[in-house]
Amino acid sequence: MGLKWIDSLDIAIELDEKYPDIDPTAVRFTELREWVIGLDEFDDDPEHSGEKILEAIQMAWIEERE
Repeated sequence: MGLKWIDSLDIAIELDEKYPDIDPTAVRFTELREWVIGLDEFDDDPEHSGEKILEAIQMAWIEERE
């Protein structure tokens, strides 16, 4: 089963592994959205993302990094 937009923690973990040198606090939502869609495990409608979802992913990524 692939990742969905609501799987913010799992997505954050994948992003952290794929982009270890990126500072998640400095990522723009447009960039973040493209990276999530580009994950091999991602399996959801790309159009179903919104600012709240991207913010949740970014916050989870920041927490994961700490």
